[in-house]
Amino acid sequence: MAAQKKERWASRIGLILAVAGNAVGLGNFLRFPAQAVDNGGGAFIIPYLVSFLLMGIPLLWVEWAIGRHGGQHGHHSTPGMLDVLGRSPILKYFGVFGIFTNLVVAAYYCYIESWTLAYSFYSITGAFNGMQPDEIATYFDNYLGSNSGGTFNFPVTAIIFFLITILLNLWILSKGISRGIEKASKILMPILFVFGIFLAIRALTLTAGELGAKHDAIDGLNFLWTPDMNALTNPKVWLAAAGQVFFTLSVGMGSILCYAAYLRKKDDVALNAVSAGFMNESVEVILGGSIVIPIAVAYMGLESLASYSGFGMSFKTLPTLFQNWGPIFAALGGFIWFSLLFFAGITSSLAMGQPVLAFLQDSFKFTRNKATIAFGITIFILAVPTIILYDAGAFGEYDFWAGTFSLVVFALGESVIFLWIFGIDKAWAEINKGADIKIPIFFKYVLKYVTPTFIIIVFVASLIQPAGGEWSQAFTSLFSGNGWPLDPGSVIGNVLHIGVEDPDKIFITNLVRILLVIVYAVIGTLVYLAWKIKFKEAK
Repeated sequence: MAAQKKERWASRIGLILAVAGNAVGLGNFLRFPAQAVDNGGGAFIIPYLVSFLLMGIPLLWVEWAIGRHGGQHGHHSTPGMLDVLGRSPILKYFGVFGIFTNLVVAAYYCYIESWTLAYSFYSITGAFNGMQPDEIATYFDNYLGSNSGGTFNFPVTAIIFFLITILLNLWILSKGISRGIEKASKILMPILFVFGIFLAIRALTLTAGELGAKHDAIDGLNFLWTPDMNALTNPKVWLAAAGQVFFTLSVGMGSILCYAAYLRKKDDVALNAVSAGFMNESVEVILGGSIVIPIAVAYMGLESLASYSGFGMSFKTLPTLFQNWGPIFAALGGFIWFSLLFFAGITSSLAMGQPVLAFLQDSFKFTRNKATIAFGITIFILAVPTIILYDAGAFGEYDFWAGTFSLVVFALGESVIFLWIFGIDKAWAEINKGADIKIPIFFKYVLKYVTPTFIIIVFVASLIQPAGGEWSQAFTSLFSGNGWPLDPGSVIGNVLHIGVEDPDKIFITNLVRILLVIVYAVIGTLVYLAWKIKFKEAK
């Protein structure tokens, strides 16, 4: 425990860059453009910013304050942090989410991260030169082993890059907070900004007729920032915006709480939280929105944009579009793009590893190296199903339950525990302790009432999301006696396998769910043993 207490952030800028690096991940450059495109471009920005101010910033204050408070009691992971906020012994078991989520998400997130590392290498070596669009698309499928024709994937090359990615993460984590995570963030985040600015300038200055472009790239930016006010009455757009804020800020995971646990008693959390939050949003909206959408619009036009998003846009479409830049600039553009994604990914995966290491160090007196090795072995084992059963849906199950559903559940729980059980007055005092800014009293009421309500709405909506996100049609169907049409992507729809007819896929996804429940139960058992050891030592 003594060694753990000596761990501190060396500088404020290092802390902010590390926390921003945690939030600035693949979602900023892959998920945000896709969400914006799917929800009407500019119409998406208004509810997105409202959600950020009324839910995102308050949640950041909650997590920073809980983390610093827990750190003063010697806890650097969420079970202990929540345990000291109330008298119920159950609270620490809710904190299991803060370890479970990081562990499971890190397993498949590092796999995605390794794709970007591989594609950085492929781009700079000119692997895509001379390829036709369908060949580049097939290349990615082959890389994942998706063209084998069977249930199982055996992507040897992908596994090699995955191992390299894990080893790099473990090497940085083994160095500790200031010499590892902070130093890496100070190096990688500025490079990410430079790469992002370079690509944004190149993207936005593309004009019709230049380098094979068919349209002016600036039309893509106009699309993003021109709001369709009619879309503001669509609940689907608001829920998508709130979900993106959740996802992009990395709230509800436990990693921010862990980082904040290494603050000193009077270190500011109010300004630090706002600074890290706005830095992430700037990267997402300004850089993330100024690269993918403008380049895609320049070559494909607005009418084709909705067909290309997410992984397909990044790994299949953009390498194709870069080929219009000539062999040298195509290689350079691809290398910078995928390196940017890799740097964004690794700063996030490092943040996922720290809470797990902290739990092992705090609870079982593991050395830093021993905890790092245990984390590495565990995430590799957990990643195996997502690799070999990628096409069978294992990857998607991990992402849905650990990377989406668990975030909302834990954020709601930590908010209730901190703001209602610990108490709003004590919570407000904790947030403002040592603050370098004066938070308007208005936010005290936002914290207590608006933010939890916002999360509850997101949670309930995720449970019963109607088919296609068409809420008005769903209520019409319900009141006319035809029942509620559940979307396959809703929580209940997912549980019931709505829209899935393949019995093999249903069987595999059920096995994956059992695995995830076992992982949660094992972590819960470790928490029980840790407290048993703690009470035994206290006697």
